[in-house]
Amino acid sequence: MISAQTPYFTRPLFFFDQSRFRKALAEKPLITVFKDAITAANAQFDVRFREGEDIRALVHERALFVDCLLHYAWYQLDWPEGISLEAVGGYGRCELHPHSDIDLLILLEEGLMIDRCQDNLERFLTLLWDIGLEIGHSVRTVRQCVDIARDDITVATNLMESRTLVGDPNLRAHLLKFTAPDNMWPADEFFKAKFEEQNQRHEKYKNSEYNLEPNLKNAPGGLRDIQMISWVAKRFFAVRTLKELEGKGFFTEEEFSLLQNGEEFLWRVRYGLHMVANRPEERLLFDHQRELAKLFGYKDTDERLGVEQFMHKYYRLVMSLRELNDVLLQFLYEAILQRGVKKTVTPINERFQRRDDYIEVAHIYVFEESPSALLEIFVLMAQNPDIKGVRASTIRLMRESRHLLDDAFREDPANNQLFLQLFTYPAQLVDELKRMTRYGILGLYLPEFGRVTGQMQHDLFHIYTVDAHTLLLIQNLCNFLQPQAKEDFPVAWHVMRRLPKVEIILLAGLYHDIAKGRGGDHSTLGAVDAEAFALRHNLSPRETRLMSWLVEKHLLMSSVSQKQDISDPDVIHSFALIVGDQIHLDHLYALTVADINATNPDLWNTWRASLMRTLYLETKRALRRGLENNIDKQDWIEETQQAAISRLNRHHVSTEQCLQVWEDVDDEYFLRESHQDIAWHTEAILNHDDRDGPLILIQETSSRELEGATQIFVRSKGRNNVFADVATVLDAMNLSVQDARIYNSKSGYTLDTFFVLNQDGEPLGTDAKVLQRIYDGLYEELTVSDNNRNLSTRRTPRRLKHFSRPTRTSIRNDMLSGYTLLEVISPDRPGLLACIARVFIDFELHLQNAKIATLGERVEDMFYITDNNGQPLSDPTLCQRLQDEICRQLDDRVDRAAGF
Repeated sequence: MISAQTPYFTRPLFFFDQSRFRKALAEKPLITVFKDAITAANAQFDVRFREGEDIRALVHERALFVDCLLHYAWYQLDWPEGISLEAVGGYGRCELHPHSDIDLLILLEEGLMIDRCQDNLERFLTLLWDIGLEIGHSVRTVRQCVDIARDDITVATNLMESRTLVGDPNLRAHLLKFTAPDNMWPADEFFKAKFEEQNQRHEKYKNSEYNLEPNLKNAPGGLRDIQMISWVAKRFFAVRTLKELEGKGFFTEEEFSLLQNGEEFLWRVRYGLHMVANRPEERLLFDHQRELAKLFGYKDTDERLGVEQFMHKYYRLVMSLRELNDVLLQFLYEAILQRGVKKTVTPINERFQRRDDYIEVAHIYVFEESPSALLEIFVLMAQNPDIKGVRASTIRLMRESRHLLDDAFREDPANNQLFLQLFTYPAQLVDELKRMTRYGILGLYLPEFGRVTGQMQHDLFHIYTVDAHTLLLIQNLCNFLQPQAKEDFPVAWHVMRRLPKVEIILLAGLYHDIAKGRGGDHSTLGAVDAEAFALRHNLSPRETRLMSWLVEKHLLMSSVSQKQDISDPDVIHSFALIVGDQIHLDHLYALTVADINATNPDLWNTWRASLMRTLYLETKRALRRGLENNIDKQDWIEETQQAAISRLNRHHVSTEQCLQVWEDVDDEYFLRESHQDIAWHTEAILNHDDRDGPLILIQETSSRELEGATQIFVRSKGRNNVFADVATVLDAMNLSVQDARIYNSKSGYTLDTFFVLNQDGEPLGTDAKVLQRIYDGLYEELTVSDNNRNLSTRRTPRRLKHFSRPTRTSIRNDMLSGYTLLEVISPDRPGLLACIARVFIDFELHLQNAKIATLGERVEDMFYITDNNGQPLSDPTLCQRLQDEICRQLDDRVDRAAGF
C-alpha cells in the first residue's frame, strides 16, 4: 500500500501524472491501478509512434515508464538491507519496445539469507505478472553472478549493461568491479567469444541479409550486429556508450551516422512489428511486411508494390550495416588481437601491398591518384585467393573514394578491361562480386545493377532479392566447372567445359534480371542493357549478339520444358528454330539450370531435371539432323509401335494381340508415350479383366527421358471425370501432379497417364505399402458412383495465404497440336487441379493433356482441351465464359482459405 513515506520516482516522466497515480494506489485496487496505467501509457505511446515521433524518445521513455512502475511495485513491500533490483539486457540499456522482455536481476549481498526475503520476492514477482508485465528474472548474490559470468559470455554481456532501478547501488558497483576485464573476459577473449557467437548466429541465417522473412534482430545486418559492435567497443575502450568514442578514431562521422540512422530505422520497424503482431515478434513475416508497409506510408505503383519498396529499403540498409559491422570488427580485431604483433608487409605493386593475410593500399592517396585501383583491388584478390580480405582502413578509403566512379570512369577502356578480367577467374569471381556489392562499388560501376540491389519480389517463387539471386546464379555457373558437378549436373558440367569463352555466359548471368522492377518485359529491357554493356566493354559483335540473346531468351527453355509437350516433335522443331545452333543451345541450357537453382532451391527436382535434359537432348538431335529435316510423325509412330511389339514379343505377346489392343487408340498415344511404357500398358491390358474395375498401374518412369517421377496409368470405361477423381485423391495424399496425358479410344475407354512427385519433390520410391495405399485410394475413388465428391479440405499453408493475387487465364488455339491451350496462373492451394477439371466437365470439354508447374506460391498450368467432337474451341463467348468460371471458382477458394 502506498504511503506518504514512499519516495517519488525522481526521473522526469512528462506524460505520466505521478501524483494522480499515487492517489489512485491509495484508493483503488492495486492491480487495477497498475493495469490502467499500462493501458493508458501503451495507447499514448502507440499514438505518438503513428504520428512519427522520434523513435529513440519512444523506446527510452517506455523503459523509463516501466522503471517508474517497478519503483512503485517495489515499495509495496518492506525490503531488508543488502538487496537491489537491476535492469539487464536491452532493458538495462534503457530500450524497450512494446513487447520486449523486461529482464530483471534481483541482486543480494553475500550473507543475506534468501529466506528473509522469500515471501517478498514471491509477492513482488506475482504482482508484476498480474499486472501484465512480460518479465524475465533471476535472483542471485554478487558472487553467484560472478561465477556464472566467468563461464557464460551472454551473462557477462548482460551484466555490462545493467543499471540499478531501486535498492542498494553498491551491489552493482561491486558486481561491475568483479566482472570487469581485469578480472574476467579481457578484451581479447571477449572479442573472440562474441565474434564466434556472431558467426554462429549468421550461420543460422545462411550468412544472408536477404532472407524472405528476415529476423530483424538476429539476422546478418540486424540489431544484434549493431549491438555486437557496441559490446566489443565498450569492453575494449571502457566506455558506457558509443557516443563517448565520437571523434577518437574508432569510426568516422559517416559510420557513426549510419550506425545511428540504421538503428533508428530498425527500431522503428521493430516497434511497428510488435504493434501489428501484438506479441514479441522479431520475424518480418509476409502478412506483417504488408501491414508495416502500409503503416509507413508505402504505396503500390505500376512498377512495384508498396511492400516491395519497404523491403527494398530494409535490405539495402541491413546490407550497409553488415558492411559496417565487418569494417569495425576488423578494426577491433587489429586493435585487440593484433596489438603488439609484428606484421609481415609484402608489396604487390606500387599501389597495393599485403599486410599478413589482408590487402591494403600502399599509401592513402592511391584511389585519388589512380581511380582504376577501385577495380584493380578485386582483380588482385581474385588472382591471389589466399588473401583473406581488405583491411578496414582501405575499405574506408574505398568508401570515401566512391564518388570517383562517374560516367568518365565507367567509359574508361582500362576500367572496362579490369572488370572483364575479373570474369576470367570463375573460382573466385562471386566472392569478389559480393565484396564489390557490399562495399558499394559494383552498383556504382554498373548503375543498372545498383538499382536492383536489395530489390525483392513479394512472392514465394523468388526467395532472394534480385542481386542475391544474380550472384547465386553466377556461382552455380562457376560450380558447373568443378569436378563435383559431374555427378549432380552432368549435362551442365559437360556443356560448361566446352564453351569457347565462359565469360560470356557469366556476363549474361549478371544481366539476366537487370531490368526487374522497371515495368514491361524485363527480358527485353535487360537485353538492351546487356548489348550496351557489351559494346562499352568492346566485346566482339558475335559475343555481343550472344550475350544479348541469352538475356532476352533466358526464360524460354524453362517455359518450353514445363509448359509445352516436349514429346511432340513439332514442339522440339519450333524450339530448335529459335535456338538455331549448338552453341546457343549449350549456353541457354547451362544458364537456365543455374537460374532455376538460384531462384529457389525447392524448384529443382528430378522431374524438372529430366524435362530440361529431354528438351536439350531432343533439340540437339534436331540440330544434328538439320532444321530443314523435320521428323515425319508417321515414321515416329511406326518406329514406336515396332519397338513396343518387339519388346512384347519377347514377353510372349503376339503382334496380333498388340494390334487388337491398339486398333482404336489415337495416334497421339504413340507420339507421346515411350515404347517401353506402351509395352507395359499393353501387357497389363491383355491380362486385365474389366469386371475387376479400372486398371491402375504404378511404377517409376521407365524411360530415361522422363525419369525423375512416379508414373500412374489408369484405364477405365464409362467415367468422364477420371482426371478430376485422380487429382482429388493424389492431392489428399499430398502428392503433386507434374504432367498428365489423357487419351480416348473409340470403344469408350480413357487412358490417363500421370507423373507425380511427393511433397519433397521426389519420386515415390518402391515402398510397397506406400504404393498400395495410393492404389487403394484410386481404386476406391474410381469405383464409387458419386462423381461429385468434395474437393480437398486440406488447409492452405500460412505462407500461401498472403499471396492471394487474382487468377489470370489466357486461351488460344494451337495449330500444331489441334488443341485449345488454356493457361491458368493462380495462387496454389489444395484441390486446384480437381477444381479446374470439374469446370471442364461442366462445360462438356475434354482434357487431352496437362502441364503442371508449381512456382513457389503460384501455379502456372497449361491445359490442352477440345470440345465433345475433339475439335479446338471456336466460340469466343464460350472461351470467355470458361475463363470467367475458372477465375471465379479458384478465387472463391482462395478467399475461403484466407478467411475472407
